[in-house]
Amino acid sequence: MQIEEQLREQAPQVLSALVRRYGDFDACEDAVQEALLSASLQWPGDGVPDNPRGWLITVASRRRIEVLRTEAARQRREEAIAAAPEPEPASSVDDSLTLLMLCCHPSLSPQSQVALTLRAVGGLTTSEIARAFLVPEATIGQRISRAKAKLQGARFALPPASEQSERLAAALHVLYLIFNEGYTASSGSSLHRVELSAEAIRLTRQLHSALPHEGEVAGLLALMLLTDARRPARTTADGALVPLPEQDRTRWDAQAISEGTELIASTLQSAPVGPYQLQAAIAAVHDEAKRAEDTDWREILMLYELLESTAPGPMVTLNRIVAVAMVHGPAAGLALLDDADPALKDHHRLAAVRAHLLELSGDRPAARSAYQLAARLTQSVPERRYLQTRADAL
Repeated sequence: MQIEEQLREQAPQVLSALVRRYGDFDACEDAVQEALLSASLQWPGDGVPDNPRGWLITVASRRRIEVLRTEAARQRREEAIAAAPEPEPASSVDDSLTLLMLCCHPSLSPQSQVALTLRAVGGLTTSEIARAFLVPEATIGQRISRAKAKLQGARFALPPASEQSERLAAALHVLYLIFNEGYTASSGSSLHRVELSAEAIRLTRQLHSALPHEGEVAGLLALMLLTDARRPARTTADGALVPLPEQDRTRWDAQAISEGTELIASTLQSAPVGPYQLQAAIAAVHDEAKRAEDTDWREILMLYELLESTAPGPMVTLNRIVAVAMVHGPAAGLALLDDADPALKDHHRLAAVRAHLLELSGDRPAARSAYQLAARLTQSVPERRYLQTRADAL
């Protein structure tokens, strides 16, 4: 495992240990960030320690104590800390879920809940979170700073049953974004960041185990399983992107598809329908097709229309337009693209969809220009290479 991946994996558990012992989320998060920085500078030369989590907790604790010594209540706080047991390296799923729920505290706005959790639990950078939200990086930085300040004094414990429902929606959205960043990295040389998608699936499984009758929890887990099942076929041996219609479907994870399909079929029969369940149903239709040409696009279009009516958004609209083009022809889809959400104006996916539909319609020069624009807009190296390859082929 690379050092960067190890640090990302350890960060939430180290933060959990510090917050449990010292309180004050904001100061503990700062201390953990400094410990991670120290590790990133020292470990490449000195080697990864035998107990990386313990090393990080020790360094972060020292930094936290240094800050405490400068505060007005130094004597009282140091006595309390000296009497407390040493923090143990937290290794259970419960600590990650406790941290997740703390980040989704009701005192925070929904936007701040999501941004803080992606930072503290998912380990994403501020710029990566900004791209996920389609907003400026400075906006996300301000949300995280305000959120950490509001959590000062908050108790590090799972919320009572009476508060679970109000935090659940934000927690699910957070897990959804973490999974998406892992499944298709918004930047960098690799298409996947498996540690993020795997962590999202793990935490969602834990939520489903704790809340088995929550339809949207089951729907999100099914969506992740059905989507992640295609990961083995999404890239070539050298890391190049393979689009869905061209993937070798024999390489898809049949066990994950079976589990996800059974889960969403059961959930749709027993719980009120929600956005994650509809997205899982769409993923199931794709996964059930033995060949790309066997895909039931009419059913997918119907599901996207339901999704857009219950949870409208720019990406949902864009995906519905693709389904319209697959059912009614590329000209129908191109006509709808002109009215796409302005938030997508500079997003590479809008240009990529336009290029694909122009190629299907036979307008090769316009398709080539659109592919080139999409390649310039994306910050993902595999996506950029794929889009440029499509442009070159035209």
